[in-house]
Amino acid sequence: MKRTIKWLAAISIVAAGGIANAQDMSFFLTSKGPGDGANLEGLDGADAHCTALAEAAGVSGKTWRAYLSTTGGEPINARDRIGDGPWVNANGVQVASDVDDLHSDDNKLSKENSVSEEGDPIQGRGDTPNRHDILTGADLMGNAVTGDGDTTCSDWTSSSGDGSALVGHHDRTGGGANPTSWNSAHGSRGCGQADLQGTGGDGLYYCFAID
Repeated sequence: MKRTIKWLAAISIVAAGGIANAQDMSFFLTSKGPGDGANLEGLDGADAHCTALAEAAGVSGKTWRAYLSTTGGEPINARDRIGDGPWVNANGVQVASDVDDLHSDDNKLSKENSVSEEGDPIQGRGDTPNRHDILTGADLMGNAVTGDGDTTCSDWTSSSGDGSALVGHHDRTGGGANPTSWNSAHGSRGCGQADLQGTGGDGLYYCFAID
């Protein structure tokens, strides 16, 4: 009987530890997008999708922000939306200590570490399908890109064939001006789901907890 009680207690501790580890998650790459291309219903819709995925994975009580820039009106920088860090993935790996570390060569973002809310790897170049194009609308330092041309699919409200969004490569490989960049590799072919998939994406994006 004593041995059974100890065994059950050990199981309870392991279970509690798993829950605690899940609650430590503060960064993930969405396992899926809303399904309407780059139309995320704006920043509010993108943030809400982050929250829904995190809560479905067992992480509650956190404020989630999508790593996305906007250019309409007064530009919003992706780097200014995500809090101060540090950020830890679902597998307990710290991917960056703060905003400057995140945008440096020292960050730990990679196909291995930029995992979903469930801790699963996301398909990259060489996989079928390739889903490595990650929506950001940001430059290499995480700022909005102003000037001619659409870089945010109308601030994440468009799923038409027109327009474009800057994307990064979560697996740090591919084509474009900055093929190894996690946040600013090249522009998408268009804003629809088929357009994103046609260039190696699927409407996925990064989520960070700000608290």
